[in-house]
Amino acid sequence: MTREEFDVYLQKFNSRDYKGFLDYFADEFEMIHVGGSFKSRESVMKFYNFLHAYIKESVIVDRFVSDEHTIALEARVQIQGVKELSPETVAASDFPKLKPLVVGQTAVIPQFIHYHLEKGKFVKVVCAEL
Repeated sequence: MTREEFDVYLQKFNSRDYKGFLDYFADEFEMIHVGGSFKSRESVMKFYNFLHAYIKESVIVDRFVSDEHTIALEARVQIQGVKELSPETVAASDFPKLKPLVVGQTAVIPQFIHYHLEKGKFVKVVCAEL
């Protein structure tokens, strides 16, 4: 996947076009990050619908390398609280590893994100904080 192709995918993610960015995933996949391990479109949608009800999130790519089987990037994930994500809300959710965030609070989280591709589709995505 080229950087230009990846930027189209990323624009879909950053604009909350969940169906659009999930079209890049294979029928069987795994996505691993602080929210957990997700293996279906429904679980990804559930997570991001929950998360984005509380925060505004965007990914900014700093370094990018790719070939037909792999994409590796260093990125900054910018988040801003738009609705209070309280400790109680986190504890009651299906995503207990999330950190509480108050309205207006911002953070920049450096991440290494690694994509495995088969036939041009993502089969595994691993996001790790740097």
